Amino acid sequence: MAKTDPYQLILNDIIEKIKASQYRAGIKVNAELLFVYWQIGKHILEQQSTEGWGAKIIDHLSRDIKIAFSGAQGFSVRNLKYMRLFADTYPQFGNAQIAGIAGAIVQVPPAQLRTKSKKTNVQAMLAQISWYHHTTLLDKVKDPDERFFYMAKAIENGWSRDVMVLQIEHQLYQRQGKAITNFSEVLGKKDSDLAHQTFKSPYVIDFIELTEEMKEREVEKAIVQHLKQFMLELGKGFAYVGNQYNLKVDGDEYFLDLLFYNTRLHCYVVFELKMGAFKPEYAGKLNFYINSIDAEIKTKPDGPTIGILLCKTPNKTVVKYALQGLNKPIGVAEYQLQDRLPAAMKKGLPTIEELEAELEKGFESKQKRSRK
Repeated sequence: MAKTDPYQLILNDIIEKIKASQYRAGIKVNAELLFVYWQIGKHILEQQSTEGWGAKIIDHLSRDIKIAFSGAQGFSVRNLKYMRLFADTYPQFGNAQIAGIAGAIVQVPPAQLRTKSKKTNVQAMLAQISWYHHTTLLDKVKDPDERFFYMAKAIENGWSRDVMVLQIEHQLYQRQGKAITNFSEVLGKKDSDLAHQTFKSPYVIDFIELTEEMKEREVEKAIVQHLKQFMLELGKGFAYVGNQYNLKVDGDEYFLDLLFYNTRLHCYVVFELKMGAFKPEYAGKLNFYINSIDAEIKTKPDGPTIGILLCKTPNKTVVKYALQGLNKPIGVAEYQLQDRLPAAMKKGLPTIEELEAELEKGFESKQKRSRK
């Protein structure tokens, strides 16, 4: 009896699995698609390990799957390599599916995503983001903890792939929870942990072009004009209340730069902008604003108002001493504005003199053609 070609067996098996997956629909579509991709990747890994298949086998698989499924998308050589990497990175994902765990996946609650039980949640989380999220994470994020972080945030905040890429490029993982605060001293542990993770440093405000003469009020106006981008940078849960918010205290008027309400912390959050470095007196003024909001605006169900001071290059020790002894939750974070042109781009641009010379050449050339 002739020995069956192992490649043909594998190819037939893959084709059958793809056919079966095409008939499945409903809420499990994404999980099923990922499962099939995982199985294909696992097949490739196993055969390359046990049978010594070379890199060219992926080219053959891509070609033959496309022949079997005319016009099928998603089985390019590049995508098959992603499937192999997916199966190699998450070896337990398919086992969970086979055991029926991922087949009954429900959404992981945001509160659970914020816990440290990565091993418990990771299988369910894998099935809740798209294949394009996965390929992006596998490409751009090599550290498993960091990848888990962006995975959880994408689910929690409903990020599209493009928004997730923006957050990765802005290094949210490195900035999260980096604001200098007194939260642990003035808030309960549960509220302190949540508040601490809600704020970051630096805040990347890359939709505003920096100029030498720019003033705080101009930055504030630009933030309001690009409020959607700013709130994306703040994160989920922030509701805009107003800018230059008029606060009346015993007949005197004060104006808050930016006032928000956070629906997760259940409290007001006031942001104050300073163009320069942190100064101790800024904390005292912000403390006054917080006390005033608590007295004049805050209601009983609301939590303690939080103040965040955005400034340039805060000195950690100076901030620590300035916040020490204050009984209101205050944080100090750096913010970064976009320079008019990146240095690399500036180097690649011609000077005014070079532009004038080129224009002059073009003008002379045009005159010669006209005379002819």
